[in-house]
Amino acid sequence: MNITTQNKKIEAITENTLVVGIDVGSEKHYARAFDWRGIEFSKKAFAFDNTEQGFLTFKAWMDDIAASHGKTVIIPGMEPTGHYWFNLGAFLQKHDMKPVHVNPHHVKKSKELDDNDPSKNDRKDPKVIAGLVREGRYSYPYIPTGVYAEIRNLSNMRLQTQEEIIRIRNRIARWFSIYFPEFKKLYTNPEQAISGRMVLEIAPLPEDIVKLGAEGINQIWRDAKLRSVGMKRAQTLLLAAEHSIGNHEAPNAARIELKALLSDMNIYSARMAELLVQIQETLKEIPYIDKLLDIEGVGIVSVSTFVAEVGDIGRFDNPKQIQKLAGYALVECSSGKHKGETHISYRGRKRLRYALYEVAFSLVGKNAAFKELHRYNITRTQKPLKKMQSLIAIACKAIRVFYVILTKGVDYDAAKMQSDIHRPQYA
Repeated sequence: MNITTQNKKIEAITENTLVVGIDVGSEKHYARAFDWRGIEFSKKAFAFDNTEQGFLTFKAWMDDIAASHGKTVIIPGMEPTGHYWFNLGAFLQKHDMKPVHVNPHHVKKSKELDDNDPSKNDRKDPKVIAGLVREGRYSYPYIPTGVYAEIRNLSNMRLQTQEEIIRIRNRIARWFSIYFPEFKKLYTNPEQAISGRMVLEIAPLPEDIVKLGAEGINQIWRDAKLRSVGMKRAQTLLLAAEHSIGNHEAPNAARIELKALLSDMNIYSARMAELLVQIQETLKEIPYIDKLLDIEGVGIVSVSTFVAEVGDIGRFDNPKQIQKLAGYALVECSSGKHKGETHISYRGRKRLRYALYEVAFSLVGKNAAFKELHRYNITRTQKPLKKMQSLIAIACKAIRVFYVILTKGVDYDAAKMQSDIHRPQYA
């Protein structure tokens, strides 16, 4: 990531550069070609399909224009519109081109510069995109490969599975609130309560439990050889069912719904366990990853999310670039004599930012050195931080620690981490 400033990006556009703006679609893409001054070489927007043949036709079109006008470098630019650009970006990268991204917000704001018209069409957008590229208002997308692609996909699947588990858990809670609210007082986590689920699989509704009776409930547990429960617990559950205020309407639908929800919970819980095992095995392929996991307070989930979002850490020149990627870069709004508050930018990868915050929270709770750092941040004499500000500062410190460990292969040293922090006064 050596080209990070706008000047460097502008300098990369020379007389020998062909700038191609691409409007990405789900099935068809449109492109226009320009030189470094903005003179267009394409007579009209070139349309090509989102297929292998379409990509090859597009490459031949670019190569023909480049050869006709003496251009030796092609820079294709596009908006990162969802996932539609993935295959095209990988194709261009495979053929020794570096596709670049322009911010969709910048494209939207720049549309009116030429014709004072905010309308969107397949001919206009590629020109706007190419113009932003020529001005150096672009970024290089990172397309992970090898083990980093595996971890990113596995991490995404884990997050999607976690979302499904939360959604199912909320629906189960809703079911109990409607049909058997007393059950939640007996079991804090109804979907995870082994003894309670055994009963619900046979007798889902309060009326079914009443028919089963205390003996029937206890017999279910005895058949399963379940310990720590007996007749007393069975009578408590029976009493709750007898005095339940739950809805009695549509009982058959209620039974089917609960059965489906508990089955879905089993499926996604098993999938989550399988994914965590696979993630742990895949992470072993990354050098020095075990040194991160040796840090007290750092777990497999946070490390896998960090690696999934950052990718190959060797592509960064310094940890500040990762801090910016996470949206933890500090920004300040000031004008004249007015000096605004400093806050983080929130411009970056949301999942990385959230994962680092979770790491900071865990480190403060479990790691003595980071706990001491947090105490110093919020109690120091000069400009003490609020608790949230301190957690963000610790998240940024964790980035620097992770960067050094993964790039240099050194062990985590709590004393070294603390000695690097300048403390003018201690409250």
